[in-house]
Amino acid sequence: MAETTIRDRSIHREAVGDYRWEGVDCLPYKDDDRALFKTVTRQVLFSDPELSGELRYFEVAPGGFSTLERHHHMHAVLILRGRGHCLVGSEVRRVELHDLVTVPPLTWHQFRATLGEPLGFLCMVNAGRDKPQLPSAEDLAKLRADREIATFLDNRVAAS
Repeated sequence: MAETTIRDRSIHREAVGDYRWEGVDCLPYKDDDRALFKTVTRQVLFSDPELSGELRYFEVAPGGFSTLERHHHMHAVLILRGRGHCLVGSEVRRVELHDLVTVPPLTWHQFRATLGEPLGFLCMVNAGRDKPQLPSAEDLAKLRADREIATFLDNRVAAS
C-alpha cells in the first residue's frame, strides 16, 4: 500500500515483519567502538519539527545491553518484546511485555535483555535532547557499592 502524505509527511507506515516498519531504517544503536553497549539496534519511528518529542524503537539482542548513561532529559519506555532488567537510579527491576519505565532527568539507567530472547522497547524523548553523560570511575564506584547494582552491571541477572 502506498504511503499517504500531508505536506510530504508520512501519516501511515505499515508494519513489515518482526518489529520493523515501512520506510524506517534499522540503524546501529550508536556509533561508538568503546564497548559501552552490546548488540542493540535503533529505529526512529516519529521525528518531526512540529513534535516536541521523538519516538524510537530499540531492540537489544539476547544477552545484550544499552549504554549506562544519564541525560538532562527524561525517557518514557514501553516494553514491546521480550524480558530483561533495567537499572534506573538506585533500583534494578525485572521488565517484561507491556511494562512502563520512566527514567527521570540525570538518572543513571541501562537496559539488559535476558539470554534467551531480545528485549524490544519504545522510547519517547524530547526532540531537542542533550548528549548522554557516561559515568566516571567515581560514579561507577558509588553505583557498585550497592550489591544488587554491582550484580546487574556484571550481567549476572540477565539469565532470569
